[in-house]
Amino acid sequence: MFKMISLLIFGVAASGCAKENADRIFINTSIYTLNSANETATSVAVKNGRILFIGDEEKSYEYLNENTEILDLKGNTLIPGLTDAHAHIGGTGKFLQTLNFHGTASSSEITSMVRTAANRTPPGEWIEGRGWDQNDWQVKKFPTSGLLDKVAPKNPVAFSRVDGHAYWVNQVALDLAGITSETPDPDGGRIVRLPGSNKPSGILIDNAMLLIDDIKPEPSYELKKRRISQALSYSLKLGLTTIHDAGSDSDEVEIYKELASEGKLNPRVYVMLDDDEKLKEKYFKAGPQIGLFDNHLTIRTIKLYADGALGSRGALLLKPYSDDPENSGLSVTPVSELRKSFIEGIKRGFQVATHAIGDSGNRMILDIVEEVVGSDPQNDHRSRIEHAQILSLSDIQRFNRLGVIPSMQPTHCTSDMYWAEDRIGSERIKGAYAWRKLLDTGVVIPGGSDSPVESINPLWGIYAAVTRQDHQRYPEGGWQPGERMTMEEAVKMFSAWPAYASFDENIKGTIEVGKLADFTILSNDIFKEDPSVLLETKVLMTVVGGEILYDILLKPDDLYLAAE
Repeated sequence: MFKMISLLIFGVAASGCAKENADRIFINTSIYTLNSANETATSVAVKNGRILFIGDEEKSYEYLNENTEILDLKGNTLIPGLTDAHAHIGGTGKFLQTLNFHGTASSSEITSMVRTAANRTPPGEWIEGRGWDQNDWQVKKFPTSGLLDKVAPKNPVAFSRVDGHAYWVNQVALDLAGITSETPDPDGGRIVRLPGSNKPSGILIDNAMLLIDDIKPEPSYELKKRRISQALSYSLKLGLTTIHDAGSDSDEVEIYKELASEGKLNPRVYVMLDDDEKLKEKYFKAGPQIGLFDNHLTIRTIKLYADGALGSRGALLLKPYSDDPENSGLSVTPVSELRKSFIEGIKRGFQVATHAIGDSGNRMILDIVEEVVGSDPQNDHRSRIEHAQILSLSDIQRFNRLGVIPSMQPTHCTSDMYWAEDRIGSERIKGAYAWRKLLDTGVVIPGGSDSPVESINPLWGIYAAVTRQDHQRYPEGGWQPGERMTMEEAVKMFSAWPAYASFDENIKGTIEVGKLADFTILSNDIFKEDPSVLLETKVLMTVVGGEILYDILLKPDDLYLAAE
């Protein structure tokens, strides 16, 4: 599969010309280039943030002078810098600073945590958190506001479900928002009611969440910046060199520019502008902004929203839910508005990325793409569907034909597999998380985490893609194992394929001379060992533009992190 580079490849020295001097040379390492020939090497040289040479160690010394730094990687594995093609950086930073309910096994476990938080929070201040999932509980029903009222009667409480598509709030929050039995469901949203009445239960789905968002105090610009900075630093520790932020608001875009101007925007950020009319109008006038601050920031994509999420039964389905026959999900944005935004975005030179999870939501977007841009191979629009989780089998071929990129998050599969078939039944599940069916049509699948919905750890995403198992190796052989990826495909899912999805395949995603020197160094050779090794593999070093921004290999004592 992989071929060792026996001599200098791509190097400027092949013609006999004088060689340039490298800033750094990484030696004694197993390098997987993931280039078109799947070549491997043992040394890479870097100059001015770009790759100068790839090949064997002896040849790399020809790029050495007295100012060159030589870094011995002690036999560890070097791969292209990893990319998260769909994360929420600000949300991840907030998640790191608020209550974390990931992995909780019951509503009572959460209320115990809330009681502790309420005891240290002044009356009237909001208590926030994220990560609850009723599907993980023994009683798989939505909780109610009454449970929170008992432990936090003097504080408004709002907890985002794991997927970010539902709130669990207490009565104080409902009262502040003016949500009563008389409040109608907003378009594209649902106020869940107590059985046998119109009284709000405390669960607000999709656009109904805006009723709470409208009254919550807006975090200051400084707090947003601290959250983003913390999330970025955390991401470097996990080996990420680029993140596609799937829905940035106006403040967040300005923060990215500010951090980049300060030389602190690491990992690199590829911005998807949130679906806000003022924000879109501003950037439609300015046009795409590509490769700012030495390729640390690009703003060339708008993010639209077709439906909700599967876990909260908001994903828009062609037929009703198997476990909720009166419900087919939610269309959170009218089709006419989606079409208008799509047309305007393409006209202004922007890529369009649309959140769509259900088979109806996905078909809606494919229909719009076919109507607006058709299947002309000369139109390199690279429109993206973010998630593409539940697909009608008849629509799978359309992605390649229409040039639409399915941007998917493999850990969603392994989080949802316990209950997904209950939601949609045995026939529709054949088009769920259908990586192999999509790959066989010729498309690429950029991979992300949807953090803070799932962990932003890319190695966990690669593990899910290869095994379709949870961390306890369940189920044996993997869930719907025919849809698994090879290790090579899974690593490309977090490197080469996100580069293509962001029009950056000529500067990143693989290790080739002239490309950005973005590397992730791992403690194990994941290509030669059982996939389970991914769960114990450590990121030893993260290199962005040739600069070492995280290093526990050469500086293990102080857990060196240049970004902090």
